[in-house]
Amino acid sequence: MSGTGSGGLGVDLHLELRAGGGRRAALIGALREAVRGGRLAPGTRLPPYRALAADLGIARNTVADAYAELVAEGWLTSRQGSGTRVADRVAAPAPGPVRPAAPPPLPYDLVQGKPDPGTFPRAAWLTAARRALTAAPHEAFGIGDPHGRIELRLALVEYLARVRGVRTSPERIVICSGAAHALRLLARVLGAAGPWALEAYGLPFHRGLLAEAGVDTVPVPVDDDGIRAGDLPPQAGAVLLTPAHQFPTGGPLHPERRAGVLEWARASGGLVVEDDYDGEFRYDRRPVGALQGLDPERTVLVGSVSKSLSPTLRIGWMCLPSALVDGVVAAKGEREPYASAPDQLTLADLLASGAYDRHVRRMRQRHRARRDRLVSVLAERVPEVRVTGIAAGLHAVVELPPGTERAALAAAALHGVAVEGLASYRHPDARGPARPDGLVVGYATPPERLYGAAVDALCGALSGALSGALEETASRDGRS
Repeated sequence: MSGTGSGGLGVDLHLELRAGGGRRAALIGALREAVRGGRLAPGTRLPPYRALAADLGIARNTVADAYAELVAEGWLTSRQGSGTRVADRVAAPAPGPVRPAAPPPLPYDLVQGKPDPGTFPRAAWLTAARRALTAAPHEAFGIGDPHGRIELRLALVEYLARVRGVRTSPERIVICSGAAHALRLLARVLGAAGPWALEAYGLPFHRGLLAEAGVDTVPVPVDDDGIRAGDLPPQAGAVLLTPAHQFPTGGPLHPERRAGVLEWARASGGLVVEDDYDGEFRYDRRPVGALQGLDPERTVLVGSVSKSLSPTLRIGWMCLPSALVDGVVAAKGEREPYASAPDQLTLADLLASGAYDRHVRRMRQRHRARRDRLVSVLAERVPEVRVTGIAAGLHAVVELPPGTERAALAAAALHGVAVEGLASYRHPDARGPARPDGLVVGYATPPERLYGAAVDALCGALSGALSGALEETASRDGRS
């Protein structure tokens, strides 16, 4: 005998009552087993005894007596106003395979690319959600349009034109679940158009994503002016760029190189894929417009809210050439299983109301103050390093003396600092000289109460690592 509903009177609870031994005993045994096995966790509220009795087809007194006995034994608790709940004294879950414990995270997170979760604008998001859901048409809660909600696409047309110089229309915007989803769709649509050219320094995740899609990648050298457009291979079907703020080295693409990239696209028939991953966060320079605005028919602009709001929202967009829209929509599928319609409607309201602009301005001030603190403390305590790529974005590159990157990473881990080395971002097939040794230091993630300690710990790690490396070099030179 089983019960899965609640008769409209409470929460649902599925129980299997074994035959024999009476219904009261069977119910007690089923509840004990559900608690012992971990299916009913501590604090779980049980249905009122009247509702469970109706679901199971047994007398109310039988359920009431079973609850009372389990309360007396300590399996359940019962308080006026809060109902009957599973007690804290839960036995261990049923035995299973033993898995090694994951190493605990380091206390100071300076890994790039992650905003502080505590900065999410909850009040503004809640206000926008209420307004958007109140105004939404009924069809917004049906099967979605694979293009994405029209409200969000209209809001993005206005916002991206105003802030990033993008030229597009709602019909040429496709909503996706983030930059990774966009790249997967583009790789599927472009198919055998040729390998993709990538900046020689970039996210390994993107290289792996394209490899999974069967796309070969060709690294193109990067210097302080960005990708060297003259080295773009004519056989490439696309080039993936971060022109507003080269990731991770930090500089914008020089105007002559911007023109060179577009000339390559027109001459070769290739596509420019522009990852606008943090274009809204600039500090010491005038805004750099999106490359897409110079040639919308040869460029795809990919953006998301993962840096400005939260990566958990899973909302991104592609501003596409008109010739690619149908193929991307077909690759995405007829239904919209990726970005939820309520979240799209809420973001549209946030953009249209100006609340998103206000949040970005607040975050820009916060990030700039954090960047300035990082730069000044490093200059004071570790003068051997040079901090670059700081005019925009959420991270800085701390350039180190030659041969010290591994020692610096090891020392950072010992000091409790999670940070990444610049070498890990270099394409494995890259040719030519590598960038200097360095650390890619994100300054957006730690909560305010931990940021100062995180910077202090980083400085302590670098001081120790560099001192040791310099002493070892001097000792070697003396022996030679």
